[in-house]
Amino acid sequence: MVDLRARACTPAGVRAVMIGAPMRYGRHDKALRRWVGQHRTALNALPSAFFSVSLVAASARPEDRGTTPALIKSFARETGWTPDLAQSVAGALRYRQYNLLLRLLMPRIARQRGGPTDTSVDHDLTDWATVDALADAFAAQCAAPSGSAKP
Repeated sequence: MVDLRARACTPAGVRAVMIGAPMRYGRHDKALRRWVGQHRTALNALPSAFFSVSLVAASARPEDRGTTPALIKSFARETGWTPDLAQSVAGALRYRQYNLLLRLLMPRIARQRGGPTDTSVDHDLTDWATVDALADAFAAQCAAPSGSAKP
């Protein structure tokens, strides 16, 4: 695992790549978007997967959850990277780790989406079956014979 903010890296010398990133305020991190855009040619040549972590994926409202494919497509369009597999997954509401502003703001957002608002505890909203399915699909893709075409 590599934190793009912590050190410089390239996809050179890797056989496959899976990138995961949180989405905040409807966008992925600027440094990630820039890095993916810079390395899109290499990324598009590799077996690749992308998972986007957001509260929208955990929303109780189907119309909210239905926006996640469009958000991933927007990321792909902006960066020029088309991962073989892409999935939106819910993450956690870590109320106890938020600064004061986020601790006040996040319960309002969660309430709008039918999520938990008790700020005295953290809430894991991850659908682990979805995460496992993505990991299994990517592992199967990477285990395919190297001469086979990308899906």
